[in-house]
Amino acid sequence: MMRLQGACVLIGQTQTMNSVHTKLRRRFKQAVRDLRGFRKAIAALISTDHPLLAHLIPVRRCNLACKYCNEYDDFSKPVSTEVMFARVDKLHKLGTSVITISGGEPLLHPELDQIITRIRRHGMIAGMITNGYLLVPERIKQLNHAGLEWLQISIDNVIPDEVSKKSLKVLDKKLQILAEHAEFHVNINSVVGGGVHNPEDALTIGQRALELGFSSTVGIIHDGQGQLQPLGELERRVYHAMKALEKRSFTRINAFQDNIALGRPNQWRCRAGARYLYVCEDGLVHYCSQQRGYPAIPLEKYSLEDIRREFLTEKSCAPHCTVSCVHQVSIVDSWRAPQRPAPQTTEATGLVEIK
Repeated sequence: MMRLQGACVLIGQTQTMNSVHTKLRRRFKQAVRDLRGFRKAIAALISTDHPLLAHLIPVRRCNLACKYCNEYDDFSKPVSTEVMFARVDKLHKLGTSVITISGGEPLLHPELDQIITRIRRHGMIAGMITNGYLLVPERIKQLNHAGLEWLQISIDNVIPDEVSKKSLKVLDKKLQILAEHAEFHVNINSVVGGGVHNPEDALTIGQRALELGFSSTVGIIHDGQGQLQPLGELERRVYHAMKALEKRSFTRINAFQDNIALGRPNQWRCRAGARYLYVCEDGLVHYCSQQRGYPAIPLEKYSLEDIRREFLTEKSCAPHCTVSCVHQVSIVDSWRAPQRPAPQTTEATGLVEIK
């Protein structure tokens, strides 16, 4: 019995030491990432001729079917690794600073680690958005080794319902595993609006994220075209309480979200197609996930001329847009280069959403 107790103590001490080492490595990598981010921010101020962020889709298929989501299917095959390498190389050639891998569910790609490694070899920052279901200790260690630098999981509720299975009840064990093993930054995003049954769930999720040493953000669910849906009184209270938790967030751009919460349009210069690129599984460049269809130019043909044109092109969907990643990227250039309306064509104008 004494030997068994001693063994249990030793195992507990080993696990504690491993957790401490993981946290130290995470802090060191955070410091290195902050330095790289500062350098890229300086480069962004010097020149507008390169993208700051690209979303890259390696697979459209997802293992979930959240009712509000229009960014997945249940049948698509992964894009071949060779093709993904070529797209990463092209984004590097365009001068892209950060590549975020999303989907669908990116962890369904069988060679995702190699794609992340390719991004890092080019000196670009590598991030990922996942639903978290497929995370296990060995998979997290593989992501560490590949060089992943940050990961975001969106959790929609505390208890799963008919709209979303991305719940804290289901994912809390995954979060604990991340806290123990992940050497990359982890952000947990919760949501309000859009018919979420229990707005208070966002606070519970945010507080749990902070308990585990992660950052926490809150988003406002948009409609099928990424457009504004004003919050009710309870939702606004929860939203402002969540903002108070976001001191450690790496994505705080309050002005946009504050106006959205009140149902007010934002007057801003959207730089999608220039500073932000959304590259779908077919390799086409779109404004964002919610406005797929324009300019829809193959990435391999995308040029400096395209970047300069879209930098100066006004987007009609901008005033009521809720796509926060585009807000965050575009804010860098809010003070310069007034935009002009998109050129008229013989085809239907406006933005097209691909269902």
